[in-house]
Amino acid sequence: MFQQIIATAPTWINLPLRLALGLIFIGNGSQKVFGVWGGKGLNEFMAGAPPLGLRPAWLWMGAAAFSEFIGGVLVLLGFLTRLGALMIVPVMLVAIIGVLWGGGFFLPKGFEYAFALLCIALALVIAGGGRLSVDEKLMRSRGRRR
Repeated sequence: MFQQIIATAPTWINLPLRLALGLIFIGNGSQKVFGVWGGKGLNEFMAGAPPLGLRPAWLWMGAAAFSEFIGGVLVLLGFLTRLGALMIVPVMLVAIIGVLWGGGFFLPKGFEYAFALLCIALALVIAGGGRLSVDEKLMRSRGRRR
């Protein structure tokens, strides 16, 4: 199972996708978890109203905040890339359906940006970390032991 999670092709296309998605979600997750860069911080974020009426609110809001931050770190490092990207997918789906859908597709109120992030996350779930990822290093080292 671990082999399947870290499996990745030796391609460079994943690197810019990982860098963009990872940095965006580390930044957004840090705002929610640590209250940096103008963010509310975890207590205030968890006290907010959850989209789609999810209950208990504190649990789902906290899960979203930590999924953004931890998922972003994993994706940026290329360590368990598929898992990190998979942590981001439901956050983006809920953002699109529960928050942005009524604003149409195009910005400033629409969901086009969240949709692009969702698609990048899905691409990384499918493809893995690629070159310059911890996954690639682990895959190579596990292959040598046989």
